[in-house]
Amino acid sequence: MPPRTYHHPEAGEIAIARVLFALSEPLRLNMVRMLAEQGEVDSINLGPDLPRSTLTHHTSLLRESGVVFVRAEGRKCMIKLREEDLEARFPGLLGTVLTAYGSAGDEGETDA
Repeated sequence: MPPRTYHHPEAGEIAIARVLFALSEPLRLNMVRMLAEQGEVDSINLGPDLPRSTLTHHTSLLRESGVVFVRAEGRKCMIKLREEDLEARFPGLLGTVLTAYGSAGDEGETDA
């Protein structure tokens, strides 16, 4: 059986609106924070308590937006941030978002 392959946008195709949408959901933002801290991880470690379909949905959205790179490794689905591509395309964006997220107090809550 051939290994799974995943489509990723080219660095120049990464759109700010898609990146911001991907980072706007607290669960995905937490996944990105984990990747920033840990480097490449098995996707299951990003949401061990989540249903597989939910995890797949969120990681697919991150991949399709250009935030992460996904590769198959046997039965594992390895994921890492596209830090260099994002930094080249939108300098400072990822660091700014993660810094703001980390200092937001109650993560995932918004001011009404």
